[in-house]
Amino acid sequence: MDEISTWLMEQKINGIIESLGKNNMEGYYARDEREVLDIVKTLVNKGESVSVGGSMTLFQTGIIDYLRNGDFKFLDRYKPGLTREEITDIFKKSFLTDTYFVSSNAITENGELYNVDGNGNRVAAMLYGPDKVIVIVGKNKIVKNVDEAIQRNREYAAPANAKRLDKKTPCTRVGHCMDCKSEDRICNEYTLIRRQGKKGRIKVIIVGKELGY
Repeated sequence: MDEISTWLMEQKINGIIESLGKNNMEGYYARDEREVLDIVKTLVNKGESVSVGGSMTLFQTGIIDYLRNGDFKFLDRYKPGLTREEITDIFKKSFLTDTYFVSSNAITENGELYNVDGNGNRVAAMLYGPDKVIVIVGKNKIVKNVDEAIQRNREYAAPANAKRLDKKTPCTRVGHCMDCKSEDRICNEYTLIRRQGKKGRIKVIIVGKELGY
């Protein structure tokens, strides 16, 4: 990305951060993965209980490794060897953690977070439970408005994630949403966070790189 394109992107992100503030959410800009970790270190204290929602972005930015190797009480849903029952138990206990890390399917220029979930545990914890929610999103998740957020999920995020998870859904064959009734469907729980009731509870780090789906 050239200097002018970077500048234009940063101006858009600054506008979103301002909109997030008006919606009682805190926004931050990170140019790369290193800056993401620098910001996270100022937001999470040693000894805190932490958990994560399902996210490729958290792996790509090094957050999963940071939580595993840091001085935290990490409820690691990705720990090898866990049974389905143990993972479900982690999902439930995540509501009681100090900090919950997650990404978002889309963020609008008005500072809104749009998400579609399969089980509902990720979006439920974003809405209520953990004291802090840290949302990390790449620039590719930025959309103009809610209509574009819905379109992004149908045409890109949903089929990409279904393919990543090896789901047997029509979208993994045709590459876009077919509004299926498949038992493997991952588009079940739709949420839109327009504003946060508790000021500052949700903190959004927007990264100047393409991350996740």
